[in-house]
Amino acid sequence: MGRRGYPIEAPPALPYPPAMPPRRPAADQDLFGAPEPPPMPARETQAGPRPLADRLRPRNLSEVVGQDHLLGPEGALRRMLDRGALASLILWGPPGVGKTTIARLLAEEAGLRFTALSAVFSGVADLKRAFDESRMRRQNGQGTLLFVDEIHRFNRAQQDGFLPVVEDGTVVLVGATTENPSFALNGALLSRCQVMVLKRLDDAALELLLARAEAEGGRPLPVDEPARATLRAMADGDGRYLLNLAEQLQSLPDGTPPLDVAGLSSLLAKRAALYDKDREEHYNLISALHKSLRGSDPDAALYWFARMIKGGEDPRYIARRLARFASEDIGAADPGSLTLALAAWESYERLGSPEGELALAQLVLHLAAAPKSNAAYTAWKAAQVLAAETGSLMPPANILNAPTKLMKSLGYGRDYAYDHDTEEGFSGANYFPDGMERTRLYRPTERGAEGRVARHLERLEALREELRAEKP
Repeated sequence: MGRRGYPIEAPPALPYPPAMPPRRPAADQDLFGAPEPPPMPARETQAGPRPLADRLRPRNLSEVVGQDHLLGPEGALRRMLDRGALASLILWGPPGVGKTTIARLLAEEAGLRFTALSAVFSGVADLKRAFDESRMRRQNGQGTLLFVDEIHRFNRAQQDGFLPVVEDGTVVLVGATTENPSFALNGALLSRCQVMVLKRLDDAALELLLARAEAEGGRPLPVDEPARATLRAMADGDGRYLLNLAEQLQSLPDGTPPLDVAGLSSLLAKRAALYDKDREEHYNLISALHKSLRGSDPDAALYWFARMIKGGEDPRYIARRLARFASEDIGAADPGSLTLALAAWESYERLGSPEGELALAQLVLHLAAAPKSNAAYTAWKAAQVLAAETGSLMPPANILNAPTKLMKSLGYGRDYAYDHDTEEGFSGANYFPDGMERTRLYRPTERGAEGRVARHLERLEALREELRAEKP
């Protein structure tokens, strides 16, 4: 027998042992009960309703989308297969990018028997059974690819159990994880496996999946172009989730007019619950207080504050809203306002009513008279929209910490510019994700202290452009 248990007499030209069906033991040698079920039949012969994502599961590696860096002509996995030297692997990537599918197709192309376990549902007995079956299969000249989903959920002792069967070639282990292997996996197991990083599906890959879904369904999805872009954004790089959304759209009746963004959101997402209308006066008065503060009218603001206190409103609720106002409507124009808001809130907590209400009244007058700026609030809202649109883009590798050798080998922390080492204390480096344009979110006003912030940021922006121009 060869090092991995393959027959020595097998023709050397074959990169893998031939895929032989497992031999059923005699009744007195049946260690595991009934024999293994035959491989899953091709999808076109399978009966019964199946989800769209399953119907569109790739049947060969060339159909896998978004992972060309691994499966393309120069990809690491493709080179392994071409050399006939498939190593044990850890597939690390976000949900819905093809980890399970790739493992199944690797087994098929390598001529190995595909066996799957999930760390969520499997224990020591399941592992022992899988290892024993793989050893018997090896004696019959058949190799095994053991796929373990969510492998990071196995504890350290369970992970150690893989070491002997990986070491002696009983199985080719392919583990799938969404967690950083440097922290989630045993170092001994990690040293025996190669880590392959799968990428979240980009816009082009998601669009290709939508096109396949339309071909499978025999008609285009009932969405206009902006809604189609929103559909891809909702998937956040998850191909399976995208196909599940597309399947919901395909269930709409024929002739449904194309949905716009609002119609799509109404169909695929729940609306937030409305406020309780039984307390409408409560919201009317807090709205009047807030807008009086924003309009810099201390007299009206103090009146509405008094109305709420007299009406039995909880002063703690008002204190919370005033602290929010200090950030939303004043911000850096008077950065001390938030500190004063928290101090007034704490004063009320210590003094209680009615003494503590005077601290809140003082805060109301200060907030109404303070210079106003909603630049911080506007920047925060814009940042949330941008974060939703761009999904799970990784930070650039140069600003990531690299506490492990694996992370260093992936380029984490390489070429990081330490700002304090520069003459200006400012490196001008890019901190947005690679491939994403720098976006201006915070636009300070010239009101109050924020004017100084605005001029400082303008100077740094000019310096950033100079430093960028100096780079080759």
